[in-house]
Amino acid sequence: MAGQISQRFIDDLLARTDIVDVVSERVQLKKSGRNHSGLCPFHQENSPSFTVSHDKQFYHCFGCGAHGNALRFLMEYDNLRFPEAVEQLASRAGMQVEREGGDDPGAHQRRQKREEGVNLLELASRFFRERLALGGGRQAREYLERRGLTPEVIRDFGIGYAEDEWEALKRYLLQQGISEAVQVEYGLLVHREESGRTYDRFRDRVMFPIRDWKGRTIAFGGRVLGDAKPKYLNSPETPVFHKGRELYGLFEARQANRQLSRLLVVEGYMDVVALAQFGIRNACATLGTALTSDHLQRLFRLVDEVVFCFDGDNAGRQAARRSLQTALPAMIDGRQVRFLFLPEGEDPDTLVRREGREAFEDRVTCASPLSEFLFEQAAEGRDLKQVEGRERFVTAVLDALKRLPEGVLKSLLLKELSVRSGIEQSHFADWLSTHAKPAPSVDDGGYEALMVSAESDAEAGSAMAAAADRDINRPQRGFAASRAGTATLALSLPARILHLLLHEPGLAETLPETLDWCPPEVPDGRLCRDVVQLLRAGRYRSPQVLLAHFHGSADGERLDQLARRELAIPREVRASELESWVRHLQRESERLTPAEEYRQLLAKSRQPGALSAEEKQRLRELIGKLTAGS
Repeated sequence: MAGQISQRFIDDLLARTDIVDVVSERVQLKKSGRNHSGLCPFHQENSPSFTVSHDKQFYHCFGCGAHGNALRFLMEYDNLRFPEAVEQLASRAGMQVEREGGDDPGAHQRRQKREEGVNLLELASRFFRERLALGGGRQAREYLERRGLTPEVIRDFGIGYAEDEWEALKRYLLQQGISEAVQVEYGLLVHREESGRTYDRFRDRVMFPIRDWKGRTIAFGGRVLGDAKPKYLNSPETPVFHKGRELYGLFEARQANRQLSRLLVVEGYMDVVALAQFGIRNACATLGTALTSDHLQRLFRLVDEVVFCFDGDNAGRQAARRSLQTALPAMIDGRQVRFLFLPEGEDPDTLVRREGREAFEDRVTCASPLSEFLFEQAAEGRDLKQVEGRERFVTAVLDALKRLPEGVLKSLLLKELSVRSGIEQSHFADWLSTHAKPAPSVDDGGYEALMVSAESDAEAGSAMAAAADRDINRPQRGFAASRAGTATLALSLPARILHLLLHEPGLAETLPETLDWCPPEVPDGRLCRDVVQLLRAGRYRSPQVLLAHFHGSADGERLDQLARRELAIPREVRASELESWVRHLQRESERLTPAEEYRQLLAKSRQPGALSAEEKQRLRELIGKLTAGS
């Protein structure tokens, strides 16, 4: 297609794209604070240095320097030219690429149609909100008041009202220049083939806008006020709305708390809104569909813990079993799924009103872990006192565990199964390998399973790196102390302090005023002093700014190595850990003589490659000093 891709289209395309979604389809990412991290796809590494920022829509590798937006990532990863990357990203977003000039006579029409679509849903949302405030929305306002919703919650969730008329929204949008065809395409009008007539899809309903991660309306859910069916009605699939991927209330939950640690998944709009009314602002809902792997992927990008809330009846139990099967392939180490079953006849809306916030949150806290629910389901209806019952129980658990990625969770579940069944754990490994399912193919719908396998491999690498990094937090005696076989992994106390300051620069304010506690001649001592002085002078709070200051130098490479190590120290004890390390350094510096330091460095030098360039220089200085004094 001739003509240049318009800059306006590129800007709009990037605005409608979440880089975390794009990257995570190709790279295994783990949530790390406000960002996501993983092994860099552009160079070989064992410890994650690749970071993707949801807020900034940007990726950066501290190891090889690769960086850019979603388009740049596609170009680099898929080896695409710029136009091809735009085409791929546009196709993913359901957009038609616009080009300027050239010999493309349809560019203007396509641009005009897309702009209508982009504006349409927000215009409709505004229309519904206005109708709720006007006289015609009295019945809807009374309904919301009976449900106990405050004006603040109604505002936060953008709740509106669709009038009990056949063409109210249609007329309004036509006046705004939005054609009937576009209104039909985006699910706001229904088109009758036999008569050719179009009319409003939503009538006499309380309207809940469904928003994407940026807060833009992409669809609607409507709750009927009268006796019409269905009680709840969702927008159909459109170029911007796919039920199997979206979750109602997810945007609002992020707005209420940027540091989410747990998300509660409920069934309906009113459940989400009612919980928010009582101060529980971390709930979201699937949109009339069963839980999908896309839902889970989106949830785990934001939090490490997901709690599913179900009715306690048979239908709720069945839904929970389906959700368990969907969740198993996503349970890499570090993630947690739990199941909350409500009393018979209750839903989150009614229960939180009856019991209050504190009691409901207690229920969430006590929800069953995935492991317990898995064993409970496997044992249901089976007499475990009989051999046959135990055999069916073990088989059911192993069938479920085959869906789990390799990792600590799977190992612990196998161990627990051994305890509960009385069967040696080694037999389970034989059974799993003997009864392993054939590798799935893309043709038979196994792409998702293939991705899970790839995720497991990446996670295994991350776990190995994390295990090595845990040496950071092991107590050491002296500057050169190390364990057999791990000398190159052990860090000196100044290196541990540097590692901590790279993750939390603000702790520099808690250090002693003088730097006497950090001898410059010990490994990483000089660099530690330089970093502390820099932090104090510039009052830096960003590790990126600190790393940029040393970029291109040997010190910068050392800091990059430390920054890529995961910090396993809980935030609440970091200050006390730092204080104890400084005290230990002070004691060491007071009693460590040149001869002792020489002996330590000499012993370390006998291990090939163990001494850094700084340590080698220090060893030469000590040899000269001790020789001169003899």
